[in-house]
Amino acid sequence: MKKILVPTDFSDHAHYALQVASQIAKKNGGEIILLHMLELPHQAGDALGSGHDLPEIMLFKNSAINRLEDLMDDECLDGLKVSEIIQFELAFDGIMKVSEKNDIDLIVMGSHGASGFKEMFIGSNAEKVVRNSEIPVLIIKKDAGEFNVNKFVFASDFTDEIKKPFAKVVQFANKFGAELELAMINTPSSFKPTHIAEEIMKNFVAGFSIDKYTINIYNDVNVENGILNFANHIDADLIGVSTHGRKGIAHFFNGSISEDLVNHSLRPVVTFKI
Repeated sequence: MKKILVPTDFSDHAHYALQVASQIAKKNGGEIILLHMLELPHQAGDALGSGHDLPEIMLFKNSAINRLEDLMDDECLDGLKVSEIIQFELAFDGIMKVSEKNDIDLIVMGSHGASGFKEMFIGSNAEKVVRNSEIPVLIIKKDAGEFNVNKFVFASDFTDEIKKPFAKVVQFANKFGAELELAMINTPSSFKPTHIAEEIMKNFVAGFSIDKYTINIYNDVNVENGILNFANHIDADLIGVSTHGRKGIAHFFNGSISEDLVNHSLRPVVTFKI
């Protein structure tokens, strides 16, 4: 977690994400890259090619530069290496391109969730990043204050395809000194007896070096409710899930637990791409 990307629309939620990202960077000797996307009513390429729009574009850009410069002076960034990027692009596209180009280790985003507001990072953009990002994405929904991760819930079915992202989960937990609360959610449509679920989970973790962990089987009506209720039950500091990154029609029919959690959980959520 040496290079952390923080997209900002200068909202309170984006600032919550910046505060968390700065704490993570300080604990890991990392750096912050601040990104602001200038989403204009028309595509930037067309706008830049038409002279009558240029003054408006420069006004937006200069305003964004001034606000980023002010943000660079935020006390939470004291002592950190911080760089800034402004691009004329749709938020999601820009986040993906910048994260790939700069070898980002972690994206930290603020999100309102599905609340009906029109700011940049509500619902759809956060969901798109979670669905498509190849690197971990940490979603912050409220002012976290001191970001300590003592109890880190990771919910999964613990099949073999989860082993690759789970290595990043273990690394994340160990870096924070967190206890990894492994959870298998039993639902009526996919029920396993406790002894079978425990055996699956024990076999799964056998190949990993986890500093601290527990195994938990939690029953609920569906997986999303189970994760949220289990996290509330143990007062977790962070929820982690893996995402398949389904797109198009497959995503429409299958849905995504990770995206639902991004929208509905008030606790921080971190996602890992399978």
